[in-house]
Amino acid sequence: MDFTGARSAVLAVLRGARAADRSRLLHWMRTTNDFDEFMFNNDDVVLRSIAEDLRNCLPIEAMLNSEHLAIQKVREQSEPTVHVDAFLYDDDIIDSLCEKGKMSRNYCVSCGSYKTASLEFISHSFSLMELKFLYQYALPDLTGKILVDVGSRLGAVLFGGYLYSSASQLYGVEMNADFCQLQEMIIAKYQFTDRVKVLHSDICIQASLLQNADVVVMNNVFEYFLDRLEQARAWEFISQNIRKKGSLLVTVPSLEESISNLQTDILLSQWVEEMKLDYDVYLEKDIDREALEQIHLYKIL
Repeated sequence: MDFTGARSAVLAVLRGARAADRSRLLHWMRTTNDFDEFMFNNDDVVLRSIAEDLRNCLPIEAMLNSEHLAIQKVREQSEPTVHVDAFLYDDDIIDSLCEKGKMSRNYCVSCGSYKTASLEFISHSFSLMELKFLYQYALPDLTGKILVDVGSRLGAVLFGGYLYSSASQLYGVEMNADFCQLQEMIIAKYQFTDRVKVLHSDICIQASLLQNADVVVMNNVFEYFLDRLEQARAWEFISQNIRKKGSLLVTVPSLEESISNLQTDILLSQWVEEMKLDYDVYLEKDIDREALEQIHLYKIL
């Protein structure tokens, strides 16, 4: 049924409703969530399907036994913290898991009492909302451009870039072989091989890749996976090799926050200029402004 026919059918239903029920029907149409499934475009549906595939391959916390340092650092946070992968679990899925007792948003501060507090959630992946903001609002047209995701993990940035941008090549660099395998599985299943490639590698031996990149994405990339000395070494390498004038660097958290407690010789004012992002341009209803404000965009000087 084309648009004209569908519109006529909807109007016919409204005209056919009893007068006493018509206002209730119109109120339901304005306020219901029943139409949500029709609001997603096909790219959103594909990404949600990818997330479901990955959820079926991972424990609920989406962390692997091979991530020894990351697991330790999550446990060492000053407030009780759990890893909840934002790409795999949106709020609706988290609510459903909480109802089933498989996940919790709170912890007991006094065992046996009703005194509870909110758990801190941390994610090493962008959510669907953040991916759409990144590619549809924050970044310029990427036609013919090369994007590199440092620490690609589950591949959310790569898959989002394939669907939401025209980047000619999307490279993921990931040190964990298990996550590389998961990314390769998705790339093959969804036929992303023409534009997406994952490298099982330390970014600190990928100088040429960084030097040729037009966009580099770094989301919570080093803090939980390297000790402080290794973090400083990695940031020094990054700053020395991302030097293409006008290229872009996306980070979560900000560069200032990432390197402030590390001993490096990086002079941000001589390397990058932060680009102001307009978070109000994202008009979809699932906006989490606090999450978007964690995304920082820099232009290489």
